[in-house]
Amino acid sequence: MTQPVTLGGRPTMPPPGVPTEELLIARFRGHARRLFWSALILIGAFGATAYYFDNLPAPFENWMLLTAAGAVVLLLVVVPWVAWYSRTVTVTTRRVIANHGVGARNRQEMSHARGYSIGVRRSVLQRLWGVGTITLSNGVDAPLRLANVPNVTLVHETLADQIEVSQILAHRDAQSGQDSSSGY
Repeated sequence: MTQPVTLGGRPTMPPPGVPTEELLIARFRGHARRLFWSALILIGAFGATAYYFDNLPAPFENWMLLTAAGAVVLLLVVVPWVAWYSRTVTVTTRRVIANHGVGARNRQEMSHARGYSIGVRRSVLQRLWGVGTITLSNGVDAPLRLANVPNVTLVHETLADQIEVSQILAHRDAQSGQDSSSGY
């Protein structure tokens, strides 16, 4: 089932004064390039464990090898993956939400209607991978920094569009509220 559209192909706008529903635009994590070394360590740990299993010098035993490999995989593969997986950014039609943390969750929000400036920074390596760092600042709250955003230009354009649409709707609703309150 599709939404009713206007002649221009855009979804119909709600009437003035009616609150719009909050829709999910995007949900993403930082680029997974930071897990490159973890993947190499995982491959190396499995390769070394397979090679040395039942092939160790006299004082060592297989359980020692498996314990050491398990500790290496836990500390250098699983912990970085959990840290990466626990950071999400959600962009909706009303706000940007950044969540991070494993045990205690931290959440930062930035509303489109309030407006904010969008700063994009891309180093040489980030350009090579197609990622960037976006900083959202509204001048009142602490800046919201989104590191290693994949498809950073698309996310930047989407955020700019959402600010514009939110401010147009807020202005339209404010104008319709003034007209109806003036009376006849």
